[in-house]
Amino acid sequence: MIVTLRRVVAAVALPALAAMLLVAPAAEAQLTYRSGQPVSTAFEGWEDEEDGSRYFLFGYMNSNWEQELDIPVGPDNYFVLGEAGTGSPESATFDAAVADQGQPTHFLPRRNRFVFRVPVPEGFREQDEVVWTLTANGTTVSAYASLRLDYRVDGLIKASEQGAIGAGTTDPVIRANVAPTLTVRGDGAHTVQVGEPLTLTAVATDDGVPKTTEPRRSTSPFGRAASDVPTGWMKPRQITVGSATGLRLSWYVYRGSGLVTFAPEQTKVWEDTRVHANSPWANYWYPPPLPEDGVFETEVTFDEPGTYVLRCLASDGALGVDSDVTVTVIE
Repeated sequence: MIVTLRRVVAAVALPALAAMLLVAPAAEAQLTYRSGQPVSTAFEGWEDEEDGSRYFLFGYMNSNWEQELDIPVGPDNYFVLGEAGTGSPESATFDAAVADQGQPTHFLPRRNRFVFRVPVPEGFREQDEVVWTLTANGTTVSAYASLRLDYRVDGLIKASEQGAIGAGTTDPVIRANVAPTLTVRGDGAHTVQVGEPLTLTAVATDDGVPKTTEPRRSTSPFGRAASDVPTGWMKPRQITVGSATGLRLSWYVYRGSGLVTFAPEQTKVWEDTRVHANSPWANYWYPPPLPEDGVFETEVTFDEPGTYVLRCLASDGALGVDSDVTVTVIE
């Protein structure tokens, strides 16, 4: 209705405009939910490596702000790979051997982009598809991946989609950006008891591109300092989301159910845009100081037995790299 009024306001008399406002229907409310809503699988695009290998990129949108769902690989969380020559994955039958393509089974709230990738099957053609199907809170959603040229993704597209730069924004510096380096120390597999602290050690470095977002102080209309409260980064005027930039590292649950506690508190890896949400996508947030030696130590405890996959993500806000550890928790 706002757009319509802007178009006609110059041509309508004030009384007529008032009458339109009186009879205009109320705008439909945009509702958000804490729980009970579906999780939508998302095909983000495909990328290729220097060695010629190609990968499909996937993420998801959990429409809930609080509910984190656990959906194991199986009839409610599976992949179907379309074979070259079939033209459609619907012609293939469910195969437990290919159902698990490394997708998450623990789903964090809201939008999670570029979460994992799946190797493109050998001989795959542009008209073939790979399908990820997920059923959550009674709703089934599928994402269809193909090698169509307009789905090809590079570093600039990732940076834009994740909010590090605006859509269509580019310069020589950001084009030269490379993802951080990440090494998780240890053999990648641990066994601990319920309630027993486990220390995880990761080493991460970055090239300093894009530039680290720095805290700013609020100012009065007269240019003088108004308070000592950091204002963080200003909300970007762009069609994509906006994210603070600079090296950050976070651990989170990728697979496994049960309460998992991290210390110190980890920066969120999902797009929580609420103020003071400890999220790079939230206003008043900027990267915390980095350890001088680049070594990040995190203590994690579990309140239930089971097998967990914990993922470590190092990101500069534009590009990220991850590494997983498997933890077997016993009574």
